[in-house]
Amino acid sequence: MDDASALYLGLISGTSADGIDAALVRFEDDKPQLIDALAHPWPAELRARILAVAQDETRLDLDAYGRLDVAIGQCFADAAQALLARHAQHASAVRAIGSHGQTLRHRPTGEHPFTLQVGDPAVIAERCGVDVVADFRRADVAAGGQGAPLLPAVHAMLLARPGRTRVVLNLGGIANITVLDADGRVFGFDTGPANGLMDAWCLRHRGLAYDAEGAFAASGQTDDALLSALLADTYFAMAPPKSTGREHFHLAWLDAHERVAVLAPADVQATLLELSARSIADAIERHAPDAGDVLACGGGVHNGVLMRRLGELMPTRDVTTTAEHGIDPDYLEATAFAWLARQRLLGLPGNLPAVTGARGPRVLGAVYPAPR
Repeated sequence: MDDASALYLGLISGTSADGIDAALVRFEDDKPQLIDALAHPWPAELRARILAVAQDETRLDLDAYGRLDVAIGQCFADAAQALLARHAQHASAVRAIGSHGQTLRHRPTGEHPFTLQVGDPAVIAERCGVDVVADFRRADVAAGGQGAPLLPAVHAMLLARPGRTRVVLNLGGIANITVLDADGRVFGFDTGPANGLMDAWCLRHRGLAYDAEGAFAASGQTDDALLSALLADTYFAMAPPKSTGREHFHLAWLDAHERVAVLAPADVQATLLELSARSIADAIERHAPDAGDVLACGGGVHNGVLMRRLGELMPTRDVTTTAEHGIDPDYLEATAFAWLARQRLLGLPGNLPAVTGARGPRVLGAVYPAPR
């Protein structure tokens, strides 16, 4: 297949597990161009299982792990097929699918560092009839890196502006920033929670998967004592490179703070929103003090209260979304994994060592061929 005319398809479910994002991508001058995209919902029971395992509320035996891996792979295949059907595109037009999978655990430090994403790629390849590239993070971790974030290379390709320092802010379950220096230097890291804790608290107290428009948080008041205790977590003071996930910032972590038990649920939600906004703004001030632009993407851009609070905390910066720069904020991550699949097939590196801390550039991902 001629790569100049080939399509690639990116798939990802983030730490919030609020759905599988699928993006159909074409490349022009090696830059990804989004053709079509959709968000594919998780079955409610499967999403509940994913969150319970990711938050360490449920432990899996090997049989249960194997079944979960395949079930997630089947849903990823459903997402890819739904996008191809909507775009009236035959699978033969797609050179490869880049599947991030669903992160269940991310422990990139310690004696035996690892990162674990599931969603059996062989199932996706078999179901879709397209080669699948998956397991993108492990090679970076094996090289001493954090395995995350992996988006900064794409952020730089699409959003860097010579002579002006910009920050690309990804508001997923976890927030991460990419700093695009005016001089061309690129680095980034996970700042801490974005939507993940708010989503989990909202589900517990409202039975809703997320806080639509930030209304639940807006109905409460920030508790300064709880906020100070949460911000005292050692992760926020760590120097990059660093990455984190739901295995650290989860409801048990929150519940360990005594103030939580005596506050109204709305006040806890307001405090969690302030935690996200404050930790993000502090990280940008510390590591990108000269940034003029903050370009947000990810699901958090739809939380108007969060976006407004970020603007209030960074009044000297132009806080917008990537949509104002021609990039769909909902599908930038899925687009990036289409790019990473192409990098793997071309034998080119996908990581940025300045971001992840790896010992050098690495070709990322493993290829799972479709049946011929």
